[in-house]
Amino acid sequence: MRTVHSLKELRTILRGYRQQGKTIGLVPTMGNLHEGHISLVRKAAEASDIVVTSIFVNPMQFGANEDLDTYPRTLAADQDKLAAAGNTLVFAPGVEEIYPEGLANQTKVVVPEVSEGHCGASRPGHFEGVATVVTMLFNMVQPDIAVFGEKDFQQLAVIRKLARDLMIPVEVIGAPTVREDDGLAKSSRNGYLSEQERAIAPVVFRTLSHTADQLAQGRTDYSNLEQEAREALSEAGLRPDYFNIVNSLTLKPANEADRELTLLVAAFLGTTRLIDNLSITR
Repeated sequence: MRTVHSLKELRTILRGYRQQGKTIGLVPTMGNLHEGHISLVRKAAEASDIVVTSIFVNPMQFGANEDLDTYPRTLAADQDKLAAAGNTLVFAPGVEEIYPEGLANQTKVVVPEVSEGHCGASRPGHFEGVATVVTMLFNMVQPDIAVFGEKDFQQLAVIRKLARDLMIPVEVIGAPTVREDDGLAKSSRNGYLSEQERAIAPVVFRTLSHTADQLAQGRTDYSNLEQEAREALSEAGLRPDYFNIVNSLTLKPANEADRELTLLVAAFLGTTRLIDNLSITR
């Protein structure tokens, strides 16, 4: 496995693989890798000959009061995990390689509708930052396929739409959320949780599961179900950001005619913001 830091190196290596007729898969990450990320690499390896994992903590997707400066940078450990998972190439550029003229002068990609509401409402500018850097990575790597986790459900919807709308010839593949034994979705930010907070955190998935059970039993009073879920999170010691029941395709509020539903949740536990989701067919 090789690690490169410049676009020139990346393109030179990938050109050689393409000349050999190899297909290329991309797994974009911000590093601090866990089993969830590694599952994406394995899925990419199943669908392509060459797997490129990018590691870049993207400043454009962080808000003014978020954890850009403290976000864990663990390149050496990440390289070991990727090598063991069969990754081919690591692309780990510096900020100046991605934004040579600075963030203020960078062309930006805005994906309408699906980026609005939910995390888009709570983190203004976040999905603009995600959409911009992912579009750049698609253009730099020019992959045949790209794999993203379903844990970031709204992000996955944003990326699928940008690839479709901008006619980027890449197949965007969603990979199932990887969970701890107690149901907590694996996340780099779980490392911020204290021991006491970590014991509380699984209530997020339990609340999703309980609400899904209520839907499966025929309840369609969505606003009541959302309120009950928020109250359950609050009673457990979390501070809900949102709990929304939406149409899985549009991410708009669900109505009784919808059959494909997704439950989206974000909540703070201490200073850590946890997100999760659960999709069901009614």
